[in-house]
Amino acid sequence: MSVEEARNFKEELLGRDIRQLGRMLGETIRAQEGNRVFDRIESVRKSCIGFRRDEDGSAHEELAAILADISADEKTQLIRAFTYFSLLANIAEDQHHIRRSRAHLSAGSAPKKGSIAHAVDGVFAAGRMDDLRAFFDDAHVSPVFTAHPTEVQRKSVLNCQMAIARLIGERDRTQLTPDEEQDNDEALARAILTLWQTRLLRPTKLSVLDEVENGLSFFDYTMFRSVPRLYCALEDTLAQKDAGWADTELPSFMKVGSWIGGDRDGNPFVTADILHATLRAQATRALDFYLPEVHTLASQLSQAQSLCGSTEALHRIAERTPDQSPHHQDEPYRQALHGMHARLVATRDWLVAGASEPDAMGYASAAELLADLDVIHESLVANGARQLARGRLRLLRRAVKVFGFHLAPVDLRQNSDVHERVLAELLTQARPGVDYLALDEAARCTLLLEELQSPRLLVSPFEAYSEETASELAILRETKRAHLTYGRAAVTNYIISKAASVSDLLEVAVLLKEAGLLHPTLGTLDVNIIPLFETIDDLRAGPAIMAAAFGLPFYMRLLQSRDRLQEVMLGYSDSNKDGGYVTSGWELHKAELELIAVFRAHGIKLQLFHGRGGSVGRGGGPSYEAILAQPPGAVQGRIRLTEQGEVITAKYANADVGRRNLEVLVAATMEATLLSHDQPQPDAAQVAAMDRLSTEALRAYRSLVYETEGFETYFWESTVITEIAALNIGSRPASRKKSRSIEDLRAIPWVFSWAQCRLMLPGWYGFGTAVERFIADAPAERLALLRTMYKTWPFFTTLLSNMDMVLAKSDIAIASRYAGLVADAALRDRIFGAISAEHARTVEILRQIMEQDELLDGNPQMQRSLRNRLPYIDPLNHLQVELLRRYRAGVDDDATRNGLHMSINGISAGLRNSG
Repeated sequence: MSVEEARNFKEELLGRDIRQLGRMLGETIRAQEGNRVFDRIESVRKSCIGFRRDEDGSAHEELAAILADISADEKTQLIRAFTYFSLLANIAEDQHHIRRSRAHLSAGSAPKKGSIAHAVDGVFAAGRMDDLRAFFDDAHVSPVFTAHPTEVQRKSVLNCQMAIARLIGERDRTQLTPDEEQDNDEALARAILTLWQTRLLRPTKLSVLDEVENGLSFFDYTMFRSVPRLYCALEDTLAQKDAGWADTELPSFMKVGSWIGGDRDGNPFVTADILHATLRAQATRALDFYLPEVHTLASQLSQAQSLCGSTEALHRIAERTPDQSPHHQDEPYRQALHGMHARLVATRDWLVAGASEPDAMGYASAAELLADLDVIHESLVANGARQLARGRLRLLRRAVKVFGFHLAPVDLRQNSDVHERVLAELLTQARPGVDYLALDEAARCTLLLEELQSPRLLVSPFEAYSEETASELAILRETKRAHLTYGRAAVTNYIISKAASVSDLLEVAVLLKEAGLLHPTLGTLDVNIIPLFETIDDLRAGPAIMAAAFGLPFYMRLLQSRDRLQEVMLGYSDSNKDGGYVTSGWELHKAELELIAVFRAHGIKLQLFHGRGGSVGRGGGPSYEAILAQPPGAVQGRIRLTEQGEVITAKYANADVGRRNLEVLVAATMEATLLSHDQPQPDAAQVAAMDRLSTEALRAYRSLVYETEGFETYFWESTVITEIAALNIGSRPASRKKSRSIEDLRAIPWVFSWAQCRLMLPGWYGFGTAVERFIADAPAERLALLRTMYKTWPFFTTLLSNMDMVLAKSDIAIASRYAGLVADAALRDRIFGAISAEHARTVEILRQIMEQDELLDGNPQMQRSLRNRLPYIDPLNHLQVELLRRYRAGVDDDATRNGLHMSINGISAGLRNSG
């Protein structure tokens, strides 16, 4: 079979699944809604596919005309249909990736980039085997779940999607008989009917605890199974490469974190009670996973003492069993596990059911549970049953190491302005005459260091404090309680949003001291203090701020207690909203280089936390390429990055897809750490070119967004930002303050709104103008330079590849329909004209640099994906525009409101990374 034939065959398998699922949905709609609705949907669907094939922008006018002449109820039916068509196409695409990956492995092909096998091969080929053990001893890889105002997926809809995915996967993995195939078809039809009859929208707004529950569901779907298997696969791969790695158990360096329930920045609904409930819910999930696993192990490890043998340590555990069955007296493993199960039940009663004090029978910590599991492992190995130790027991031991009783570390986050106000109030009460807010930076630092080194507390039980101050203190006291209950791993980090000075770090240190989380006489700290540098100015100032902090002996004493490790979080979202895509990317890159130098000079280990979103405008894009594009020294075996909103669903709802995404993070971190010396570095001319591009792009971007009169009005009228605020898609307000200011708007809804209208402006605006100005003096020579940068510099390659993807998802013809919503025609024409011209300029220049005839020519997989999905997304955009017109004209009936909200949901689901 030729390469072309093989590619066509692969495409046909995907096409088969999409057609089958689409046909089943169509049959469901016909049966449920009647021929008239079905015919309307089919007509629009076929038209959209034809429009995409013809690539005729004028066809959008024809489609808009078709959709304008129908009732609001009919629009709602169309929106539901095309949303579900999009979801089904996404499922088919995910299953196709799994199918191709399995075929690749079955054929014994060379390991693919992003796989653990490929990373390990690269390390061994480079002769860096001796560095691997040191890498794993100090490594830390952590995706961190966050909930944000663009999360639109209902768990009920997700459950239907998972059922459909499982049934498609069953067809791929199993040779079905005709009867079995018919059963599978019928089960698929039932699942699709359930999906069609499941409400897309939530009837009420999400609470924080709803978000917690949604986040925890991904542990059931993926994490509990996939994370332990990933460790086992890595250990086995190393052992196969080198016998010296046989029987090696790696440290638990890869863990999943969470902000949900601990992120208070701009979210007044996160309180001490919410943090308490979050931690209890997480403990419940962990223990509810361990209990049936231990019970199943007890049923499986049925060896008789006379036939297998066991160690004295195992017998000591078995003697504590409540199992008095005469049938089990000669089965020490079963007896030991029954006793462990009883202890876990007692532990659950204490941690989850709210018992006043620990049950003496229960486990005081996850370490005690792990010690018992280790005894079973060691006994099996010592008595010739190593194979049994490598089964379910191996996976459970790893799960306990990773998840403990706390499940996932919860990060705390709050804005530095809040800390400032709280400290000012506490100091006013404790030190009359001190006006903290009036002090300059040097005086603030002096005062805060005095307080940090004093055993006296600022908080008095006899004073009354404002609601804000009381709430902040309560959160920290709850953190201290959590450490005593679940261990320090339950809450390990405190992140400071809008960090802009050393005093911002010291303010948090003082507050931690008030809660007993910082111990001044010992100079120790129980949680990491992490500055988040978000805006362009903050990124530029960040390295100097850290250098100044490292110059404080007391702060360095605190770091000594944290293994001389300092984490810094970098904000992709706000820096983009502040300075645009190009400048944000470049300033982030430069900040990393400067931080590396500062940390190296002070002998402090650097751990970067990348605050990435799903969309390119918020740092999104393929994780593997993004990690490898980090400058040498930025990873150092340690990296954290946020997984946000609908991206969590796309990456981790399916166990196979989730396993692949986790594997990519580990493989990329290993390669970036151990093989970064092989990465090409830019020369002086390339750095100068990037500086110039950033300067020009920043000027173009800020000229439009912050300096163009009326732009704020244009944005609010031409996008769905107003309506997003009313949709029940998150617990957090869309703006930090009650205003329409771009500065006050959260970066997430800012990007989400531009994605909805298919402009994707935060992911490209300013680049075309920047390049045009840069090459003006020497077009041929400078274009050649940019082409060389694209081919050889990973940072620039990733910058342009992500822009290529986001531009391919944009559609200027559809965007023009949204521009038509702006009431002021002159304003509309002026601003949309500028955006449209920059879009055309950027597409053309990008194609020239990347040497492509069309967008995504170098990424045929993404091309195919968009070709399959966009015909289902386009009509949703047109329907949304019509509903916006109706809604803003004062028609506020249920059909209009629900249809509008469903369109937001559907477009987001179809685009997959819009927030």
